[in-house]
Amino acid sequence: MIAVIKRDGEREEFSHEKIVVSCMKAGAPLDVARKIARIVECDLLSRGVAEVTTKDLMGSVLSLLRRENEEWYQNWIVFDRAVKKRKVES
Repeated sequence: MIAVIKRDGEREEFSHEKIVVSCMKAGAPLDVARKIARIVECDLLSRGVAEVTTKDLMGSVLSLLRRENEEWYQNWIVFDRAVKKRKVES
């Protein structure tokens, strides 16, 4: 199991589906969203990561999303700033 350390310090189990849903909200089609989630999860597992911060997780997802499509990446940034009131480091 991989634990995700949230911004408030709370821990929760890594969820492949949360990445899929977030990528789709940014505009990525289901197949691309699943591919990104799978790549991130496989990377964490192959490195033997037991826990990851949401910031590091988001950085990995955004990097892959940007490689796939700049518009989807920008959509995520706009959503994070407008709705979640966070500043995303690009």
